[in-house]
Amino acid sequence: MESFLAEHWLDILTTVLGLAYILLEYRASIWLWAVGFLMQSLGIVLYYQKGLYADCGMEFYYLAMTVYGYINWVRKADKSKKEEKEEKRYAAITHFPIRLALLWTVITLVAWGTLYWFLVTFTDSRVPVADSFTTALSFVGIWALARKYLEQWLIWIVVDVVTSILYFYKDIPFKASLYALYVVIAIAGYIKWKKQMGMTDD
Repeated sequence: MESFLAEHWLDILTTVLGLAYILLEYRASIWLWAVGFLMQSLGIVLYYQKGLYADCGMEFYYLAMTVYGYINWVRKADKSKKEEKEEKRYAAITHFPIRLALLWTVITLVAWGTLYWFLVTFTDSRVPVADSFTTALSFVGIWALARKYLEQWLIWIVVDVVTSILYFYKDIPFKASLYALYVVIAIAGYIKWKKQMGMTDD
C-alpha cells in the first residue's frame, strides 16, 4: 500500500484538486482559478514524469490563462455588483461568438499538427496523436472558460473523453477516472449555465 501511494501520490493529489476545480467551475465560482493554478503547477511535474510532453507544456499555457481568467472574471463581477438581483452577477455568461468559430478551428488544427510534429520529431512520446489533440483543443477550451462562454463545456466534453482513455493507457488511473467524471459534470455544467443564462436574460 505504501509503495502504491508513493508511486501515485502526485496523481491522487492532482485528482483531488481537479475534482474541486470542476465543482467550482460548475458553480461558476471565481475560486476555481486559485485551485486551478495549484493543480496545473503540480501537473507539470506529473505529466513530465509520465512522458505526456504536450500536456506538460500545456500546463504553462493554463497557468497564464488562469491569471487572465481570474482578472477577466473579477472585472465582469465588478461591473455587475450594482445590480439588484444576485443572479445578475452571472450575466457575463454568453455564447461563443460565431465569428470566432472558424478562427479557433483553424488555430486548433494548426496547433494539433504542430504539436504532433514536435512530439514525433523531438520526444519519445508513444501517444503523439491523442496527446497533441487534447492539448490543441484545450487551447480554445481554457480561453472559452476565461471568457465565460457557455460552449466551453462542449469543448471540454470532447477533451475529457479522449483524455480519460489516454490516461488509463498511460497508467494514471486516478486522473483518468477524474476525467471520466468530468464528462458527467461537464454535461451537468452545460445545462446549469444555460439555465443561468436564461435567468439573467429575463
